Amino acid sequence: MRKNIVAGNWKMNKTLDEGLALAKDVNELLKGTDLKCDVILGTPFIHLASVAKVVDPSKIAISAQNCADKEAGAYTGEVSAAMVKSTGASYVILGHSERRAYYHETPEILKTKVQLALKNGLKVIFCVGEVLEEREQGVYFDVVKAQIESSLFELTADEFAHIVLAYEPVWAIGTGKTATPAQAQEMHAFIRKTVADKYGAEVADNTTILYGGSANPGNAKELFANPDVDGGLIGGASLKPNDFKAVIDAFN
Repeated sequence: MRKNIVAGNWKMNKTLDEGLALAKDVNELLKGTDLKCDVILGTPFIHLASVAKVVDPSKIAISAQNCADKEAGAYTGEVSAAMVKSTGASYVILGHSERRAYYHETPEILKTKVQLALKNGLKVIFCVGEVLEEREQGVYFDVVKAQIESSLFELTADEFAHIVLAYEPVWAIGTGKTATPAQAQEMHAFIRKTVADKYGAEVADNTTILYGGSANPGNAKELFANPDVDGGLIGGASLKPNDFKAVIDAFN
């Protein structure tokens, strides 16, 4: 049975002290709550080890926002999957549209990162999605399918079981625009079929697919009600404890 997940992606926000305060606030808000979804905090690298110590691991898992495409060595400024794992993190976000656009991460680089993350015992939240031009040209299915195939489809079915997919319409990130529930469901169903065509119906049915693109307390319930939308990868709303809790509560 696939999991419902609400994952916060803090991006490049919050000093260490601010991040610890945010994590403690979220932890406090979830005390005594019967959660209907898994909760993940995706923090900057420098926060990982500290945040892991202040949250209840039975309620909150920790994720990095990236890892290196190398195992170790003379790569100044990089952080390896093994280092991420050593902090107490259990997830890593890979393939985010911002990494693809601003840091020129290719499908080949992402494939290597995914393999290293899995090798080091991390689960991967793998992001896919189209930009506005691709949406308007009607090629969004082709774009998303290519992103999945080029970076993930060399994995075995057992390896793929450790992948969470996140659909992020790039035109809806930080713009205040959101895919309609119908648009989200259409793409999530297509993604699930793409996985089924490669790995079979059982693997596809067990794959969690998140929606990421200006999901917030106002639209989360409607988005999550779709049969193929299993939660959200939450940006801005994850920086406000009460908003993040309200998104989590959309599953109740």
